[in-house]
Amino acid sequence: MASLKPPQLPPTWQHTVEDIERLTTEALAKDKKINDDIVQLLEDQLGFDNLAIANTEAAFDIAIEPLSFTKMSPQTRPSATSPPNLKNARAQVRQPRLPRVDLLNLYKAEVTAAANLRKIGAWNTLSAERKRLVDKMLLDVKRDRVLYEVTFRTPDVFPVFKHANDPKTREAAQQAFDDRLANNVGYLDTALRLRRQIAEILQYDSWADYITEVKMVKSAANAKKFLDGLKAHLDPLGTQERATLLGLKKEVHTKRGLPIDDNLYIWDYRHAHLEIYSSLYYDRLYVERNLDLDDSLVKEYFPVSVVVPAILDIYQNLLGVKFVEITGDARDVWHPEVQQFAVWEMDAKDEWGFIGYCYLDPFPREGKYSHAAVWGLLPGYELPEAKRHYPLTAMVANLAKPTPERPALMRHDDVTTFFHEMGHVFHGLLSRTRYSRFHGTAVARDFVEAPSQMLENWFVVNVGLFYLRQLFFANFDLAVHNNSLDVNTDYTKLWNELREKISLVQGSEDKPGQGTFGHIVGGYDAGYYGYTYSLVFAADMYATVFKKAPLDPVLGRLYRDKILFVGGSRDDMDSLKDFLGREPDPKAFINEIERDGNGDAARASNL
Repeated sequence: MASLKPPQLPPTWQHTVEDIERLTTEALAKDKKINDDIVQLLEDQLGFDNLAIANTEAAFDIAIEPLSFTKMSPQTRPSATSPPNLKNARAQVRQPRLPRVDLLNLYKAEVTAAANLRKIGAWNTLSAERKRLVDKMLLDVKRDRVLYEVTFRTPDVFPVFKHANDPKTREAAQQAFDDRLANNVGYLDTALRLRRQIAEILQYDSWADYITEVKMVKSAANAKKFLDGLKAHLDPLGTQERATLLGLKKEVHTKRGLPIDDNLYIWDYRHAHLEIYSSLYYDRLYVERNLDLDDSLVKEYFPVSVVVPAILDIYQNLLGVKFVEITGDARDVWHPEVQQFAVWEMDAKDEWGFIGYCYLDPFPREGKYSHAAVWGLLPGYELPEAKRHYPLTAMVANLAKPTPERPALMRHDDVTTFFHEMGHVFHGLLSRTRYSRFHGTAVARDFVEAPSQMLENWFVVNVGLFYLRQLFFANFDLAVHNNSLDVNTDYTKLWNELREKISLVQGSEDKPGQGTFGHIVGGYDAGYYGYTYSLVFAADMYATVFKKAPLDPVLGRLYRDKILFVGGSRDDMDSLKDFLGREPDPKAFINEIERDGNGDAARASNL
């Protein structure tokens, strides 16, 4: 017996503190390397032998278990039980063993490998123990599902709408998103009832007529006429685009073995009732396939640290101004991430060249407004003795925040939105009126978006469906502010019926999406039509003046003097005619819609 030699040596118990740290780090790195190699394999390469997870687990265990046991030794106990050494090593790699994204990819590889075994007929060649191993792996996947807690902030939830392959995941996110502010429904009902009563007391036919009287459109009937006329142009495009997206959906569902129906759901297409142009799941696939653009790769061209200064430079050069950041003791902001700027004329020599102040608050945080918007916090106006009170604007956004490991990147939608909102910033800064009530964006609500929209030269795929969705919001807004509806109307039912009828997409059940429609109680009541209405003017201004040279400072000065400078101190139609040199014409907008609806090349040319 003494001559017998075990084929395997026992582990050593003579580790030093340094040994424990080194061996633990090596085990973690080796484990991650093997799993990284697995998830890099092509789907058709995944099988039992090259998915050596059982061997990986064994190798990791024999490296870690003896090291963990060294806590029994007095000389190594402090090292074995104190972070960042070995105390939590096992937890670090097991719960989860890999970062969450890598773990999800590993689980996908396991599921694919199991499917491949059956697909190629290899399943029946496996021993009972091997089959049990595969079954246990799949059970681990089921029990250890990677679940993510997603907030309703734009940078968190919109990637789910845009990239989640499982339609049930997108549906669940959509239903929760529409239901997130159900408690607002009662408040909205009360607001609508009170507005109806106020209109009756003031002897207006409806709240919509009361609101539109002081706008460019002049009446609710004219607003509805505009929406109906635009819908006639959009319906054929929307129907065609819906058929295209349904064809793409059928192809995707067939490939993935998912149920097929003839419905385009809200979680298939897009979600936004904002002026933000945000394409979602099948829009994204459509762009990737037809325009050879991957949104996740496009983002790499738009780092926040580059784009934000670049947009400021574009506006500064176009409009003849300069931003000077305030730093040090003079800086006074409400959060450390906020930037404070003094804005001057480009050729300023003294205080007479001062324009005002601007604040940029770019990143999301708890309790902050969750979209992008501009606040004109202080107006500009004349003071006695030839002095002036200067304006102050604040631009709030929710861009991706940088981390030590990766820079913050912007989607194309984010870039467009930031450019749009900065247009409002300059409207607030460069207006120069005598009275504060006419300063900056104090213009008609159905014109206020036009100056910002004009310089976007916006990019929208599936333009028919996009604008039909905008018309749905506008029609709901006008309908609930028109006295033709019964006072006991079920607004949740109306919301869902109009969405399906006008925007050509549907939900699986009625959700109180109107509770999320902040515009309707945020100053755009009976005015949401204005987002599209103002596009008519924006398209005309761009086509007539800027299209030939979008960044020409001479044209920028014309825009500044004729549109921004006067604010609301004269009728907006007069400002528009002064800038155009004629009456406005809707042809440019209609041509833009029809051009963007007639082919991928036209859409791509706008990018």
